Amino acid sequence: MRTLLNIIWFFLAGIELWIAYILVGLLACVTIIGIPAGVACFRIGNYAIWPFGREVVDDPGAGGWSLLGNILWLPFGAILSIAHVITAIPLALTIIGLPLAWANIKLIPVSMFPLGKRIVESH
Repeated sequence: MRTLLNIIWFFLAGIELWIAYILVGLLACVTIIGIPAGVACFRIGNYAIWPFGREVVDDPGAGGWSLLGNILWLPFGAILSIAHVITAIPLALTIIGLPLAWANIKLIPVSMFPLGKRIVESH
């Protein structure tokens, strides 16, 4: 079931969201201080292209710098959150798209605060 949902997701939302994450990550990497946020964006972009069967958890090794980085990240996170809402709305209008819309909504918190998070396989 996860594979089927991932294949449908890939074509209906995954590619567009991955491109958005890559572009925002590149924008963040333009400055030296934004490189950690850009790397986090690339990591989450790879999660956003194939999300089913994986989940986002807090990284216990993340320090206080993650909080500061997340605060600085907010303008980029707002752009990515809007992208998730824009792709979730048309998916939610169909019955088959409801799980995909819900996956989009679940990605909003990590797009707003990506630092201090890890992506792991779900069981």
